Amino acid sequence: MEEAGDEEGEQGLRLGGVGDGADGEEEVARGVVAPQVLELSSSSSGEEGGSWEEEESQGSVEVTRGGGGDREARVSESRDSAEVNGGEAESQSLPGCPICMNAWTADGAHRVSCIPCGHVYGRSCLERWLLQCRKKPATCPQCGRRFKLNNIINLYAPEISVPNNDLEKQVLSLREKNVSLEKQNQELVQEINEHKRQIILQQNFINESSLKRKKMADQSSHGTTDADSVASLTADDGHSSPCSFVLQNEFFLDGARVMGIDASSQIILTSGRAPGIGAEHVLTKLSMSRQGLQKIHLPSDTKAIRDICILLGGHVVFASLGKKLSLLSMTTDSVVLHYDLPAPGWSCSGDQNSPNHIYAGLQNGMLLTFDIRQTVAPLHSMMGLSTHPVHTIHSVVDGGGSRKVISASSIGPCIWDVDGSRNRPDLLNGMENHGVCISLACNPPSSDLLVASFRPKVELSDDGTSQAGKSQSPTPSASGKLGCHALIRRTSNTSFARDQICRGNVSGLRMSKSAIIPCTGRSNQQHLFAYGDESLRGVRTWRLPSLQTFADLRPHRQPILDLRFAESSSTGERYLGCLSEDRLQVFRVR
Repeated sequence: MEEAGDEEGEQGLRLGGVGDGADGEEEVARGVVAPQVLELSSSSSGEEGGSWEEEESQGSVEVTRGGGGDREARVSESRDSAEVNGGEAESQSLPGCPICMNAWTADGAHRVSCIPCGHVYGRSCLERWLLQCRKKPATCPQCGRRFKLNNIINLYAPEISVPNNDLEKQVLSLREKNVSLEKQNQELVQEINEHKRQIILQQNFINESSLKRKKMADQSSHGTTDADSVASLTADDGHSSPCSFVLQNEFFLDGARVMGIDASSQIILTSGRAPGIGAEHVLTKLSMSRQGLQKIHLPSDTKAIRDICILLGGHVVFASLGKKLSLLSMTTDSVVLHYDLPAPGWSCSGDQNSPNHIYAGLQNGMLLTFDIRQTVAPLHSMMGLSTHPVHTIHSVVDGGGSRKVISASSIGPCIWDVDGSRNRPDLLNGMENHGVCISLACNPPSSDLLVASFRPKVELSDDGTSQAGKSQSPTPSASGKLGCHALIRRTSNTSFARDQICRGNVSGLRMSKSAIIPCTGRSNQQHLFAYGDESLRGVRTWRLPSLQTFADLRPHRQPILDLRFAESSSTGERYLGCLSEDRLQVFRVR
């Protein structure tokens, strides 16, 4: 019997299911073999010697499944096969027990278990394997290490999952693609909504224009006209008109605040905020020669932009409440330089004589001078007469050719000697008792004519309630307050004097921009003053120096926030831009 057993071990030992030897022999006689075969190759263990290891290392292991749930295993091993495969089967992650190919269970007879070498099997398969080995040492079918019954360790796991690296990579790749597609979808939805909004605004404008044309036609049939329906203007008296305004472009915007006009390149920049809650602040780039706009995204710490100034050489400087003075390249549409400010920026300007110098007016009343060739710190820091925000800056040249800066804060207009040694500005004469200065118009580089706009001061009465100055007349309209516009004329290189004054409806909250428009007269240079009248929700112009009302331009739905006059250095074309929260009108000045 021992010789027969040895011979059977050399040729391969066929093991049947759990039961007595007679049942196993009956299975062999039947010759039932399952079609699924798992080959587990292994190398011989170098830790343990003996004839059993030598006999095991000469064959291969085959585990077959028989019909009716009975299992048969044929054990043989091959040293040559192990050397060729290099433990390939050992590195594979199988979905179930490597012996029976059935799934593991969390409990029961076929619960997931492991042996000291670390390989995992169903417990009933390991016990069956020990029974079939009888008195011979049992070894791991995958690596050949010996184990005993008491070496079997139950693994307690509620759920068994075998990772597949390829599938994981595919899942991660699909997730990344899904995130990218969702982002693209959101951008497309935003773009579609923006186009829809633009279409609605344009349709409303078309409807308004149609109604106005119909109204004009009805009035023409009765021999009358409506001055508000005319796109240009109507003069106030019989004097010759110094200029006319022809509407060239009208753009529909959302949340606009300030703007800058580059007349030479026919480009307009407006500041605003992207749609959505907590959206970033952006610049909108508009072309005056063709329709369409482009959004320029800004760094997240920029915050609201208070002022924009177009510089020579294709650059734009803007001041923001994020304590930043930024330089934008019009070529690349990106911010190329940042200056950190000690306080939020409220105004900015370029220098009329030096393309490298720029100025910033701060919320704390300071004026800073920068050289864009130096990126670290300002050249000069000057303290103001108060800690009120410097909301307007104009770079000018006096009669002697010296550089000056004209600024305005709530206390009134001031002049700064940026070339001299003075560290504080001077308040212009006669500007002390007109109220709160909210705007200052100038025609740089000349400072011969200035127009300062004021609103009434808010004073506290004896009972603690606030009231406007009693010297002011009551406001004739529910929109804004009744303020005044004061003409200031230069009398010498260092002194100014107040001239004419007129009334006008001004904002009770905002500090809107105003403009002086030079017009070529028949005999000499004439000027107009333009301001966004709150009662009109449009631009009203006055003659200078008389401050007589000249004309009202086409009204907006929202109050006027910014006015900019610009002249092309190459063609001489002149433009006036009028900006409200939802609309930008560009007039050609003739």
